[in-house]
Amino acid sequence: MFKSKARITAIGSYVPEKRLTNKDLERMVETNDEWIVKRTGIKERRIAHEEEFTSDISYKAVKDLMERYDKSVEDVDMIIVCTFTPDFNTPSVASLVQAKLGIKNTGAIDLNAACAGFTYGLHVANGLVTSGLNKKVLVIGADTLSKIMDYEDRATCILFGDGGGAVLVEYDEKQPSFISSHLYSEGEGGKYLYSTNLSTRINGEDLNNSGNLVQNGREVYKWAVTTVPKGMQTVMKNTDFHLNDVDWFVPHSANLRMIESICDRSGFPIERTLYSLVEYGNTSSATIPLALDQGVSEGNLNHGEKILLYGFGGGLAQAGLLINWTL
Repeated sequence: MFKSKARITAIGSYVPEKRLTNKDLERMVETNDEWIVKRTGIKERRIAHEEEFTSDISYKAVKDLMERYDKSVEDVDMIIVCTFTPDFNTPSVASLVQAKLGIKNTGAIDLNAACAGFTYGLHVANGLVTSGLNKKVLVIGADTLSKIMDYEDRATCILFGDGGGAVLVEYDEKQPSFISSHLYSEGEGGKYLYSTNLSTRINGEDLNNSGNLVQNGREVYKWAVTTVPKGMQTVMKNTDFHLNDVDWFVPHSANLRMIESICDRSGFPIERTLYSLVEYGNTSSATIPLALDQGVSEGNLNHGEKILLYGFGGGLAQAGLLINWTL
């Protein structure tokens, strides 16, 4: 069994001030609050202002982490920003965050696994720290989905919002956080959730070349509720624990009905599940760190508890991690 030497030592988050409520959306597209809540569980979402980008949200999430846990980041030797809405194609968001934080000697990379980004980023950070290649890694999940949203597409615009979360991963062989992982991708389904860039074809098929986020919600829903419960079991298979030993399940906050279905099919109680979608909507790579930080703020997460994180989305990619909560 893989022996981790990496520990999560701090967490922080940030969401923009502007709220976009379901009532606001009623004035923009043909929808209503009751319909949105019934089908998604979402009541509102946060929207970045015109000059606020993913690097700004990432930076503020790290500043929140530093202030709350009295942490210095000047000796961070790797920054991983998990996002698919970067400020630019290049430079990376991670490089912009490095400059904003004034860190002098660090690597900086962006990682794009869409809604599974944060769990992929944690997996990479665990490998870097456990191998000894790095000692102190910032993992940030942040997206500004409002900037690629078609607010005339009522099936999609009701779901998404902006936000970010960050954790610090440090070397600690005595009290590691990471227990087990499972990574999975099904690129054949990439056409069901995309935003075009240099290419407007995927697997030989023409795409809607709007530059906005395009989603076939029905197909993504079917894929997630079928494959995620199997993936949860795979995460547990390589451990001495069973699913009923898990204290908290923190899935990607795509849609509350989807989460309920995943819990029902896996046999995990929804009452022990954390999600951030009610107030923030689907924030892609930020949903899991936002849910974790809400759990901290509300006093739900306790030292030594076992938490199953599971990201899934565009790609179609998934990443599940079983961790010890060591804060």
